[in-house]
Amino acid sequence: MYFIDVQGTLISDSDKMPIDGSIEFLTHLNKHNIPYMIITNNTKKASKVFYEYLQSIGLNFRFEKYLDPLMVLEDRVTKKGVAAYGAKEFLDTLQKMGYTLDYENPKTVLVAIKEDFSADEYAQMIDFILNGAKLIGMHETSIYAKNNKRYPGVGAILKMLEFATSCEYEVVGKPSVAFYNEALKRLQQQDKEACFAKIEIISDDVKGDLGGSKELGMQTLFVTSGKYKSAKEIVPFLQEHLKPDFIYKDMQDILTHHDRIQR
Repeated sequence: MYFIDVQGTLISDSDKMPIDGSIEFLTHLNKHNIPYMIITNNTKKASKVFYEYLQSIGLNFRFEKYLDPLMVLEDRVTKKGVAAYGAKEFLDTLQKMGYTLDYENPKTVLVAIKEDFSADEYAQMIDFILNGAKLIGMHETSIYAKNNKRYPGVGAILKMLEFATSCEYEVVGKPSVAFYNEALKRLQQQDKEACFAKIEIISDDVKGDLGGSKELGMQTLFVTSGKYKSAKEIVPFLQEHLKPDFIYKDMQDILTHHDRIQR
């Protein structure tokens, strides 16, 4: 059974189209009734909208097998007094969900991703946090890839703010235990015997996704089709217990060579 990332794993960071083997991999899982969840850190588009986009490009799976941070946000963050930072699409989505944005005296600083955060935005976040606002990240990605460039991910920004303010932070999406627990609960609707020890997770974010999942007992499959050009860029520098169990080029490589795929 599988947890499967989206950006950089099923779809390309550059053109948002399926990566080699993605459609075929899901077709294989569906054909053999292998349980899986599509777990993405999508925050820019409403959950249903992004799901429908994935369907439109040929990724065939039911919405019941999809989970993103927006779907668990309301359980973690109250809707009033939120200073949110991220792409305009993210801010618009929050407001459509009923969140009231407050940049005067917020209770929560909520961070998503964009490539052009300004120094003034960081300064504002720091002031709010030092004045008592909780720091929460929509996810904890290490790197954000866009336009053939790699920017600090939300995880890197959270670490910076934590160091600057000495305040701890929480995470809504991957790799938080709460998010993985929610994904597991939904996977158990497909197979009552599902548990972390039986799950293989596939992602291009070896730090932001796979590290946390490995600590929960999952088998980790790292694909180099997204944030990293090769495993050599990152794997040698990881602590030994966080290194991925398997490394593949892309989903097609997994489908062709991964011994544990049910044939």
